Amino acid sequence: MKANYHTHTTWCDGRDSPRTVIEHALAKGFEAIGFSSHMSLPEGGEFVADPRRVGDYAAEIRALAAEFAPRIRVLCGAEADFIPGVTDPDRSRYGFLNLDYIIGSIHYVVAGDGARVPVDHTPALLSEGIRLHFGGSSERFVRAYFRQQREMVARFDFDVAGHLDLVRKFNAKHPYFDETAAWYLEELEKTADAVAASGKLAEVNTGAISRGWLNDAYPSAVFRGLLRERGVKFILSADAHAADTIDCAFDRFEKAESYERL
Repeated sequence: MKANYHTHTTWCDGRDSPRTVIEHALAKGFEAIGFSSHMSLPEGGEFVADPRRVGDYAAEIRALAAEFAPRIRVLCGAEADFIPGVTDPDRSRYGFLNLDYIIGSIHYVVAGDGARVPVDHTPALLSEGIRLHFGGSSERFVRAYFRQQREMVARFDFDVAGHLDLVRKFNAKHPYFDETAAWYLEELEKTADAVAASGKLAEVNTGAISRGWLNDAYPSAVFRGLLRERGVKFILSADAHAADTIDCAFDRFEKAESYERL
């Protein structure tokens, strides 16, 4: 079944409306399309849905699902941030929206001094955050990122662990850590254990390809192998921020794993 469950629209930081995305999905032969607006309740912000309008978002997606029901399955979800002490992707926080699924993701690592260091905004902001809040140590930052991932999958009730190694996004073009280092592989092992123990799905996410940062999906081939060995199940996601990228690189990855449906 051709499907994408990680889709952003004008409700957050996406380029196109939900209707436009559905029309593209139909033209591409999709059987299902899932919308996953960025949310960070109770906060708002530049990249996330306005918390005052998340009910309107869900209502629009539900209306479109009814309208297009004979032709394509339309799901209403959210990509919910985990920012320790601020917000989390737990179903109890988002239950009032009656979502079909929740993707739990990390876009900020919270440092010991309480600062939020953005993982994937720009290489310059990442470098500055590591310098100011992690003593200039990329290893400390990356280890903190994976500790936060493990806490998220263990503590909260959601469905899909989003782009598990997003911390790699800038590493190909702006290298800042060694992905073959023993300490890094240790973090992958421990995180794969945590995801497996949680029973959550992991997405194979092609978003960094469509945005020109990587030529591989999240998680990396090595990380996918560790997850697969532990019985973790996958969904295939484009992390699309525009209608024309809803199946980016699916031809490369759709036969690489056995994917689940939501």
